[in-house]
Amino acid sequence: MALKATIHKAEVQLADMDRNHYADLALTIARHPSETDERMMVRLLVYALYAQDGIAFTRGLFEVDEPDIWVKDLTGAITLWIDIGQPDETRLRKACGRAAQVVVVCHASSAETWWKQIEPRLARLRNLSVLRVPAGASQALAALAERSMRLQCLVQDAAISLSSDAALVEVALQTLKPAAA
Repeated sequence: MALKATIHKAEVQLADMDRNHYADLALTIARHPSETDERMMVRLLVYALYAQDGIAFTRGLFEVDEPDIWVKDLTGAITLWIDIGQPDETRLRKACGRAAQVVVVCHASSAETWWKQIEPRLARLRNLSVLRVPAGASQALAALAERSMRLQCLVQDAAISLSSDAALVEVALQTLKPAAA
């Protein structure tokens, strides 16, 4: 018998002063049985950071041909493909061919090793950017995870904070590879 996803609900008050984007997000997050709280919370944070019309969680770990998060325009074209974790080179090349912009957000302590191995092979992918959530921050995000969450996300001058009634987590994303201008 296959294991089913655990459903988490999150109400996120977003104030992204860098993009001048303010929203109240009501999110339903299906957490795959193999997904950790850390990965799920990084996924939630990234969703908030890229929130815009057309953004959606996908089937992610349930469907290998989809990213964790994507943005589609009104024609159905993928304008933004976001993977969380450490995808392989083949997946990233395919994603760069399918989407206008591809973002990878890695977060595990092994991310640095993964990046050193894959970086030279990704240099020519102009529409790819790679970001890293420091290990301490991603572990602190995991501590915020609950089945029902009320969170506030503030982005100002590239400083990110995600808070609940219980705790405040500050995240400083590191850019490992910016997309070409």
